[in-house]
Formats: sequence, structure tokens, C-alpha cells
Amino acid sequence: MNGFDVSQRDIPLAEIHRGGPPRDGIPALTDPEFVAATSAHGLQPDDRILGLHRNGVSKAYPLGIMNYHEVVNDFVAGEAITVTYCPLCFTGVAFEARTDDGSRRLFGVSGLLYNSAVLLYDRDSESLWSQISATAVTGPRIGEQLTMVPVDNTTWSAWRREHPDTQVLSRNTNYARNYDRDPYAAYAEDDALMFPVAFRMQGKHPKTPVLGVRIEDQARAYPFPAFPETGRHRLEDTLAGQEITLLIDADAQSGRVLDARGEEMPSMIAYWFAWFAFHPHTERYTGDPAPLPLPDVTRAPSLPDTDQTSR
Repeated sequence: MNGFDVSQRDIPLAEIHRGGPPRDGIPALTDPEFVAATSAHGLQPDDRILGLHRNGVSKAYPLGIMNYHEVVNDFVAGEAITVTYCPLCFTGVAFEARTDDGSRRLFGVSGLLYNSAVLLYDRDSESLWSQISATAVTGPRIGEQLTMVPVDNTTWSAWRREHPDTQVLSRNTNYARNYDRDPYAAYAEDDALMFPVAFRMQGKHPKTPVLGVRIEDQARAYPFPAFPETGRHRLEDTLAGQEITLLIDADAQSGRVLDARGEEMPSMIAYWFAWFAFHPHTERYTGDPAPLPLPDVTRAPSLPDTDQTSR
């Protein structure tokens, strides 16, 4: 298990898989360099980024860089924030990175996966954390929950249009990586998964992007194909008794969710298989007035772990 003690855990041991690289084989970035939007050479309008706007500061994290690092331990307007990306699940998730005693929490890439999704680890306790559920699943921190902050998974042109003063994660990372090459380009189009998941729904392309929202114990997925192919769209909805507003940008294949006060709340763009694997009882929006409940699901048999499957 890449040197991690997983004797204390709340997920099945057989469902933790080695992704190929060892611990820190995918190197996290800590306090990296940023440049102005005008100096972000190499970024094309349709290139995807993770965008974070917090405390009056905007930052963009290009997926071309995140593919090779997956974790950025950063400060945004003086606040410790960790920005993460799992290229196997297309999930960008950001967390507050302060502990209850005020110390900074630094994360790395464990090289392990659960439900084909990256398991992070904190460098203090070496607990493993599920990126998608934002929960510690092994170690001394088991059961602790991270506080998610809204992050946009969108295109560079869409983000820059709304945040012209954005800072951009620099390619000057001190690592020799070809950030112009997407090692997951073919994977994104294929309907095959590289690693097993506990729940799988047949009849839907597993890499269909969805906007996922969870409030309390109720989850709902909004597949982008359920919306018109172009333009911007607004959808008023209710989830877990709370009014929410979805702002969908079909051109950028991105979306945001606002609460009843009009404030952005955490949501997640993900491949359908990843959202479903962690939320097997999710509802699915079909474009009709009411979301479509999904059928009952059963846990899929765990596939054998193998070192021959890697990323």
C-alpha cells in the first residue's frame, strides 16, 4: 500500500488499488509560482482549467499542469487552500487546508485509488483522504471531513472572460514535464475504465460529464447532454428541501450552483461513472421538470488488484 498503514480504515481493503506510481510519484506542488493572464503562454482558449475565486482573488490551475501533479497546496488571499484534480474522474475539488488548531495541512498524492479516484494523504498523520467524498478513509484522521470550497472546471476563455485579472499557475514548476501533452486524451473518449469501481450503471457512457450536487444525504447529477448544446442556461431546482440555481455554460461544458442567497456552493463536474460510484442512489436530471430516480443498485464484485494496470 505504498508504505501507508491502512489497518484502520472504513473502506474495504480489496477496493484500495495501486495506481502505478509510488507515493509522491505524482509530485504535488506547494506554494508554486503564478503569472498574470497576459503571461500565460501556451494556454489555448479551449484548454480547461480549474478556477478559484476567493476573497477577491482569482486563480487558474490549467489541467495541462494538474494532469502531472494533481495536488496544489496554495494560499489564496492569505487563506490556505488545497486544489486537487483526478484525471481518471475529471474531478476538480478544492478544500480549506487549516486544521482546527490553525496549522496548515499539506497534502500529497498517495499513488493509491478508491473507486478509480485519487486518494490524497496529509503529510502530518499520513491518513488517506478520498478526494470525491472529502473524507479521511484510513489512519488517525479517519472519518474527518474536509471543508470544500467552490471551484470551476471550465475553459480558459470562459474563465478569463469573467476574471480578466486572474493569476495563472506557472509552468515553471521545477519539474521536467510536457504540459502540452495530455496523457489522458484517449482515456477520456474510451468507455473502458482503468480501475474497478464498487458501483457501475450500464447503458450510460461512463465518461459523460455531469454536474454533481450533494446536500446532506441527497445527491443529484445533471448530465451536460440534458441541456441544449450551446449557450448559457439557468435552471431553478430544489434539492433536499433547499432551493438551488444552476448556471450552465454549454459552450464551455461547465456549470456553477448557487444557493437560495445567490452564493456559489460547492459542486463537482465529474465523469458519470465517478459520481455514480460514490453516489449510487443519486437522482439524475433528464431535462424534464422532475429528476429521474435511478434504479436500485448492487455492489459490483471487486476486480483483482494488479500491478500491470497503471496510469
